[in-house]
Parts: sequence; structure tokens; C-alpha cells
Amino acid sequence: MMILSLIFGRLGVSDFGCRLALCLMLWLSMPSLWAQSDIPEESIERLPLAALLIGDGNYQRARQVLAGVDIEAEDFDAPRYHTLAGLVALNLKENALAVAEFNQALEAGQTAPVIYLYLAQAHFGQEAYEETLEALDSAGEATTEIPSAYLIRAQSLWFLGRFDEAWSVLNQGRSQFPERASDFARRQIFLLVEQGLYQAAVFEAQRLIALSEGDITDALAVGNALLKADQAQEATVLLEEAMLRAPADATVAKLLAQAYLVQSMPLAAAEVLRRGAYFNSDLLVEAAELFRQTGRLTEALSLNGQAIDQSKKLKQRLAILIGLERFTQAAAMADDLKRVQLIEEEEVRYALAYAYFKTGDFASARAELFFLETAENFRKATELRRVMSECEEQRWLCL
Repeated sequence: MMILSLIFGRLGVSDFGCRLALCLMLWLSMPSLWAQSDIPEESIERLPLAALLIGDGNYQRARQVLAGVDIEAEDFDAPRYHTLAGLVALNLKENALAVAEFNQALEAGQTAPVIYLYLAQAHFGQEAYEETLEALDSAGEATTEIPSAYLIRAQSLWFLGRFDEAWSVLNQGRSQFPERASDFARRQIFLLVEQGLYQAAVFEAQRLIALSEGDITDALAVGNALLKADQAQEATVLLEEAMLRAPADATVAKLLAQAYLVQSMPLAAAEVLRRGAYFNSDLLVEAAELFRQTGRLTEALSLNGQAIDQSKKLKQRLAILIGLERFTQAAAMADDLKRVQLIEEEEVRYALAYAYFKTGDFASARAELFFLETAENFRKATELRRVMSECEEQRWLCL
């Protein structure tokens, strides 16, 4: 049901209680349930048409149809009109307007319990969590039929700092809807992270991942949350397991490498990216860069040679060759650097000039230095010119 595609969307829930929504849509769209014999045909058609348009996801069109309803007419059906107007606003993320419309529907006599669920979503979208809970309470038994109602209640309690109550609601949801246990477990894991119970969060996440049949989405989400909470060690435990389950997933490799970098373990991060590069060539340049930064230049050069992105490959290769003091090879890259227009980058041009200088080709070095303009590069160019002048005067200084 498209009309519910946004309900509890912030919770990442896929089942939105379509049965109740379907009942409401059918009720709103069937004239036989509410039409009186003396109601003009035009009045009968607009509200059902708007309901059908909402059901198809045509919210703007539904709004246009509702705009044609005569709200001053004696036969004006206020409960249904405001309910439909509220659904349009809700799906267009106009939460304040949705709240106003749903409240008007209730004041006009709307009695369908699902109206409170829609009102709860609109309040939730405004971060009005106390009002969200009040709306859910008013829905009564209707909320016990929808897993998403438990999730939105728990999330509201969570944002209000009522963690124990949120945990209890999630446990109720797991018991009530065993087929959706993973959704509730996922929320509980993030609740543990929020409360600083990181090891418990990792333990629960490992249990959840074990039941996911190779899906490492939860590991990524929890691992990222742990990293943001400055818990890189716990994140590492979870992400290492995820990489074993999905060695070809580039996102896992990048996140695990980040976890190692946060712990000042750049070589471990480099090895992770090298493993990932076996399956995803996009990681080759990143792996090579980490090896370069850790001084493992031979490994860096080997990985760089396998890279596909020519621009990144050549720029990195120039730096590696200079680091290896292979200045003749670095200087020989000039034509390739010009071909991919990397020479337009001042850092690249200075590196090439330095390679020329180290090979004794001062004329070519000066030709490249001429184009440097930024303050830092201009300063380095001036210093390199000074050194070259000294070398020309006393050649033995540069041997």
C-alpha cells in the first residue's frame, strides 16, 4: 500500500500495517457505506476518487480533487474529507498540516481507530514524541495488530530518554510478532549502543547476524554506530566477522579499515583493503595509498600497477616512485601526466619538477616550476630554484 510507504519510515520498517489502512481506504472510497439518496452525484464522486488516488500514490492529484469539494454544502462529509486531506499531507511530509487535518476529522466525528495511528505518525514526523504516545494510546487495540506501532512507540520512548520502557515495548513486540523478531532485535541493539552498553550490543548483533543467512546489513549499521560512538575496538570485532561472511563487499572492507585507522593501526587497515581488492578493484588505489603511507612502498607499487582508474593510478604512482627514489622513472611519467591532465594540479607539477631536479635536468625542472602560483607551492619552487643554483655553482653538493 503506497499510502503507508512513509509510515514509520525513519524506523526502517517494511511492514506498515496495510490491513488497517486497506480497511480505511475501502471505507472512505465506497459511497454505499455513507451516501444518502439525496446527495448530488458530484459530491458522491469526489471523496471516493480522492481515496483511490491516495491509494495509488497520486497525492497531488488527490489534493486537487479534494479542493473541488464544497465544504459549505449541507451534505459535506467532514470526517472523511479531513481524513483524506490528512493522508495527502502525511504522504507529502507536511506533518503539521496532517496533524491539523486529522484533529479536524476527529472533531467532526471520525471514529476509525486507524486515524490515531496516522496522527501518531504525523506527530512523530514533527518530533513531538509525547503527542505520538498519546495518539497511540488513543488507538487502543488497533495498535496491537501492527508491528510498526510497537516500533514507533519504542522509538518515541527512546527519544524521551525512557529507555527501560522502550526496551520493554520492544520485548513485547518480539513476543507478539515472532516473524518480525529481527526488526525488534535491531532496535534493541541500537538502544544498547545509545546507553553505552557496547559489548552487549556486539553480542546481540552477532546473534542477529548469525540468523541473517549472509546478510551483513545489520553488521554495517551497528559497526558504523559503534565507530560514531568512538568504540572502534568493538566495531572491529563485528566488522571482522562481517568480512568473513561477505569478503567481496567493499563497504565492509572500507568500514573495517576505518576502524583500524581509528586505532592507529594503518598497516592492518592496508591489509584489509588489500584483501577487499581481490574482489573489488576499486579498493586497489586506497590499499596502495595506505601501504605508501606506512612506508611499504614495494607493496604499494605492486597494488598501484593493478589499478584501473588512470588518473588516481598515475598520481599515486608518481608519489610512490619518488618515495622509492626512482627519479628517472618518475620523470619519465611526464607525457602520461599531461595526457590525463594531472599536470594541471600544482602538487603533481611540483613533484614532477622535483623528479627532474633529482635526475639533473634543471631546465625541465625550472620549466615546470614556472607555473606554480599558490603561496605554499611558490615558496617550495623558490627554495628548489635556490638549491639548483647552488648545484650549478658547486656540482659536488648535489652528487
